[in-house]
Amino acid sequence: KPPGLATQGGSGTHEHVDGLLDAFAPEGPRPRLVHRLDKDTSGVLLIARTPGSAAFFSRRFSGRSAKKIYWALIVGVPSIDDGMIELPLAKQPGSGGEKMMAMDPADADKEGVQTARTRYRVIDRAGNRAAWVELQPLTGRTHQLRVHMAAIGHPIVGDGKYGGKEAFLSGTISRKLHLHARRLM
Repeated sequence: KPPGLATQGGSGTHEHVDGLLDAFAPEGPRPRLVHRLDKDTSGVLLIARTPGSAAFFSRRFSGRSAKKIYWALIVGVPSIDDGMIELPLAKQPGSGGEKMMAMDPADADKEGVQTARTRYRVIDRAGNRAAWVELQPLTGRTHQLRVHMAAIGHPIVGDGKYGGKEAFLSGTISRKLHLHARRLM
């Protein structure tokens, strides 16, 4: 999926991957989305051709046995090259649109707070200015990778929602979100 194309429709969203699936089933069962990606995230998306395969793969995602690998360009370089981020997430109150926030681990048992775990690994670096990282969400929370990377002080390049102005590098670096769903296993 390219960045900028929504996975599913919503208010005001008329062009999306789910709307294109009818073209692949003129005489048979309609293919089904098994999971979603944020509109601005590029990468692999699993679409099942039959209802049975959709149910099979949906169970793998809901049971967390499906492994997802993302690549991202982040601002700065983490001091630890291979680590785990364990910060619970909750919806940010009063925000226009959906926005999440990282919580203190001591608040993990409060209502509306969900556990969230992300493994990261630095693949390469551009001096101290930026790093290319592999991200593996071990839980599947809304905007989890974006919130976690911003929470440790290394927002994903182009993520103004969670990284603010610091998420944009100068020069010829694109201002789009640099998050790519690389692999599903």
